[in-house]
Amino acid sequence: MNFLRLPFLIKLTLVVVSIIGIGYLLALGESILAPFFLAFLMAMLFLPFANFLERKLKFPRSLSTIFSVMILLIVLTGLIFFFGSQISSFSKDIPQLSEQANHVFHDLQRWVSKTFNVKIDEQFAYLDEGLKKLLSSTGIILGFTFGIFSTGLGFLAFFILFFIFILNYRRILNNFIVNVFTEKHKSSVQEVVSEVRIMTKRYITGLCLQVIIVSFLTTIVLTILGVKYAILLGVLTGLLNVIPYIGVLISLLISCFIAFATTTPFTCIYVAIGYVIVHIIDGNIILPFVVGSKVKINALFSFIGILVGEHLWGIAGMFLCIPAIAIIKIIFERVEGLKPWGKLLGEEEKINKKKKTYKISKNITLKEMD
Repeated sequence: MNFLRLPFLIKLTLVVVSIIGIGYLLALGESILAPFFLAFLMAMLFLPFANFLERKLKFPRSLSTIFSVMILLIVLTGLIFFFGSQISSFSKDIPQLSEQANHVFHDLQRWVSKTFNVKIDEQFAYLDEGLKKLLSSTGIILGFTFGIFSTGLGFLAFFILFFIFILNYRRILNNFIVNVFTEKHKSSVQEVVSEVRIMTKRYITGLCLQVIIVSFLTTIVLTILGVKYAILLGVLTGLLNVIPYIGVLISLLISCFIAFATTTPFTCIYVAIGYVIVHIIDGNIILPFVVGSKVKINALFSFIGILVGEHLWGIAGMFLCIPAIAIIKIIFERVEGLKPWGKLLGEEEKINKKKKTYKISKNITLKEMD
């Protein structure tokens, strides 16, 4: 077979035009593609459970899908109830938090004025005014929290429908992807599809475990420090941790603000130290041992992905961009001709690097995943 060789500039032009076209289509189909991709990720997570019901318990495909949807709805209902009750309690305490934060802030002003001989009226007037505006505008805090967790009834409805369809018709979708290619490439395509499915399932499972562990550790740290709403802030930190770098920073600022308003200014320093320790544990233990290194995205493309995801799909895009890049990386590394692009998205490989192992007990040993 003779392949047409094109000049480099023409190839580059075609690549740029293709990227722009794909980006435009992604932005245009936000209301459909965002819930579809999230449903795909959740379907990969529930796939082992559905297969267990069908193979071991001899459930028909439709019944296994119904059971999976029921469990998903129970989890979603629990999350909505949890955040709803926590945010409701938080909103009731906002006037008290505002008064307490003002009191602490004025005490801090007086201490700075006495210690450093700085006039309060001249140096801190604008800070006081800015803090009052922030504390009086309860919509800023609540709107940010609701903006993260509430994606609208339409998004939720599309997500559940897509989840049902993907899980129920997964075999048809798999056969379509394989049969699109010629007979010569069917075996290799089937292998790539299987590997992508396995790696995606492992990645999403690891990501969920990472969220749970980080939420648990952060809750413990905030509880020890006596910060109010420790559970809410811990779960919020675990979810925002899916967004690399930016997510941790946002959750740290929110926790420091609550600590400043409910305890003492010095507690904010301890909260920051606690977050740094949790982040170190997450990066060096949780991520390698739970998620694995094969789907780890380097910092540059993680940051670019966050910016592009937010521009295309808003807050939902910031959460979904990292799994999307991870899946693209998996596909690129298994397709001849695209392997360099897959390497570009990942971390630098260290030659003869030994996998980390931690022996918890005589029968339990943690080993770093691939």
